Amino acid sequence: MRCLFLASVLIAITLVAAPLSGATAAGESGVVASVYDGDTLSLSDGRRVRLLQIDTPELGSGECYSRASRKVLVQIVPIGSRVRLEADADLDKVDRYGRLLRYVHRGPLNANVILVTAGAAAPYFYGGEAGKYALKLLSEAQKAKAAKRGLWGACRRTILNPYRAVDTGISGPPTQNPPPNGK
Repeated sequence: MRCLFLASVLIAITLVAAPLSGATAAGESGVVASVYDGDTLSLSDGRRVRLLQIDTPELGSGECYSRASRKVLVQIVPIGSRVRLEADADLDKVDRYGRLLRYVHRGPLNANVILVTAGAAAPYFYGGEAGKYALKLLSEAQKAKAAKRGLWGACRRTILNPYRAVDTGISGPPTQNPPPNGK
């Protein structure tokens, strides 16, 4: 199982390793100090960053694939790695919790896109706002879902809807519904 998980991550990184067009050369940067969950990290200077336009299962809630999503983000942006932060001109810069809303790049890799490609995250266009990488995120999510990568294979209740936060259900595979009239 662990080998399959790592292989999925390596495949996802390979699929999106080429530089993505539109990534800015200049911008904010920092060193990863901690990874809270699959879509939130802290930098060594104390800034907290929420990865933009994606959502992962909530860690600590018992939600299917929440720990695996965090592990994928740690593999993409390990503690101590330097990352570049990219704001989206068309979207909010800070969320209601004071976290920076950014695309996170490590070298040529866009962590937001890699998470979706690996099936560790789903696209989430908060408030119906589609950002700079929205089409790429949606396309990669459709491919991941079709291939049953990551949460799409592990959490069969998950629905691909970029206008709602990801909801995998608590326990993973759906329970069987009883037949009508108890028969």
